[in-house]
Amino acid sequence: MEKSKVYFTDFRTKIDVPITEKLKKLCKKAGIGEIDMENKFVAIKMHFGELGNLAYLRPNYARAVVDLVKEKGGLPFLTDCNTLYPGSRKNALEHLDCANINGFNPITTGCQVIIADGLRGTDDVAVPVPGAEYCPEALIGRAIMDADVFISLSHFKGHEATGFGGALKNIGMGCGSRTGKMQQHKDGKPEVNPDLCVCCKRCAKECGSDAITYETGKAVIHQDICKGCGRCIGACTFDAISNENEDANEMLGRKIAEYSMAVCHNRPCFHITLVMDISPNCDCHGENDAPILPDVGMFASFDPVALDQACVDACLRSDPMPNSQLSDNLSRPGWHHHHDHFLDSNPNIRWKETLEHAEKLGLGSREYELIVM
Repeated sequence: MEKSKVYFTDFRTKIDVPITEKLKKLCKKAGIGEIDMENKFVAIKMHFGELGNLAYLRPNYARAVVDLVKEKGGLPFLTDCNTLYPGSRKNALEHLDCANINGFNPITTGCQVIIADGLRGTDDVAVPVPGAEYCPEALIGRAIMDADVFISLSHFKGHEATGFGGALKNIGMGCGSRTGKMQQHKDGKPEVNPDLCVCCKRCAKECGSDAITYETGKAVIHQDICKGCGRCIGACTFDAISNENEDANEMLGRKIAEYSMAVCHNRPCFHITLVMDISPNCDCHGENDAPILPDVGMFASFDPVALDQACVDACLRSDPMPNSQLSDNLSRPGWHHHHDHFLDSNPNIRWKETLEHAEKLGLGSREYELIVM
């Protein structure tokens, strides 16, 4: 079997040549122009950054990709889905405000921003997952599945649960609706914190199982009736409903792979990852710690599995940054050295399972040819 091609360039550039122009050249070299985009809706999936976090990709990079799509006659839009956890992106109104504050709007990026799973994170599509072992159907934001072409634009960084966040994390977890995110993150059924419940009854209106009543003046979820769909979590704007039964990290990684398969299967896709500002944790945090590794460069490929593997390999070859979470851990007396920057930064993580399972599903290959531009 032929190895997947992954294209790479560093962040060096000549005087009067913006780095965004170099990104465009990389994408063209990697073959983005081979995709028929004429009059096609093109979803560009990225992370707009949590408020307080400054490690997310600048809007300028998004604009470069948008310009490439427009050159091919495509109709691009930037998109992401709402978050499961409390924060500044848990419904579409707050999410759009957050994106705008962080610089993502039609003026800066040249296209509209659409929150793919709607106002409350409940506008999703059940997409079959070929070869699934854990998620026979993935619940994906509707706007993402309505698009004709899918492009992922990912910021590569560390992650406190999955080891790193790259293309597959951006696609699998990022494209899941709030219910889809719960399916990946948790098993079991949600419960109500009565101290936070204001009895607005929005959760009952969203419940498809008639499992929620208010005999006590607070919402009560009847576990024998509840199907565990998680739509009540998306409906509650007061964070009164949650599910605390966390999956093991390796299971989470495999579910992310299956959700990525659902998004990418049987349609034109292209994937771009920038390995820079490599914070130890996700851009979903309301802060970003110092980078654990130096900036590496920009990668592009039709294969998201090969792309993630190439980014990982490049990071593992890099030297830890001083005064970072990674270097602090490595300098501790008696520290068990994993010889793996992601494990040494967050020792409880798992990352190989995601790539192994994605390859098993046929989403891509971990074997790749790196073409340096």
